[in-house]
Amino acid sequence: MKVKNATVQLKAGPEAGLEDGQFEAYASVFGNIDSYGDVVQPGAFANTLADWAGSDNFLPVLFGHNMADPDYNVGHVIEAKEDERGLRVRGQLDLTSPKGAQVYKLLKGRRISQLSFAYDVIRASWGQLDGVEVYELHEVKIYEVSLVTIGANQETEILAVKTAMASLSGGIKEGRVLSAKHVDSLRAARDSIDAVLSAAEPAPTEDQEKATGTGEAKAEGVPGVTDPPDVKAEEPSPNPSALSLAWAALDAEIAANA
Repeated sequence: MKVKNATVQLKAGPEAGLEDGQFEAYASVFGNIDSYGDVVQPGAFANTLADWAGSDNFLPVLFGHNMADPDYNVGHVIEAKEDERGLRVRGQLDLTSPKGAQVYKLLKGRRISQLSFAYDVIRASWGQLDGVEVYELHEVKIYEVSLVTIGANQETEILAVKTAMASLSGGIKEGRVLSAKHVDSLRAARDSIDAVLSAAEPAPTEDQEKATGTGEAKAEGVPGVTDPPDVKAEEPSPNPSALSLAWAALDAEIAANA
């Protein structure tokens, strides 16, 4: 099961012409390349929506893709349909639930800006879009729709940078100067990745500090730089290639404009 996020302007409540507790937004947009290199095709949701409509069950609305805790099942989808733009969803939050009421408050306060859905790929194929090889999703099966404060899979930040850097670094090698907009985007991506890595990096345990000597040990030949904490073999470390490429692109741009 995979998840896919869409940053959207969520409409909620009577101020948006909806009933109390309702929200509306696009869960997916057709024709754009996302950070996975996927492109959702028109018609991809037709069969799964028909299956839900014929099941007499509601497509659940969760908070943060938490399927294990019933408190996080905060509502259901009233209407979901494809239009020329993508998958448009109208949901009803359970305002009798403390968590449902809190999520509704976050929506109305515009503190939630992303809608996400969990799915399986049923039919897909490789294709081309604007000269880029993409994975076209022709049919998917939806399990739930989630309201999320940030993307559920933080690895997408690194994947997005890796994809962008492949073309941007090529431009630098050819002598082209990146625009200020591109540089700002790269800096923002770098800050996001640093935040993700900081949150994911486990604090060293007492045993680890003993094994390495001290948590303040300096990296050889680099004053002020501490050794990284040990990483368990079963916990994969972040892919450094995307980070190195992003960092190199920024450094090259700064040098070019110095």
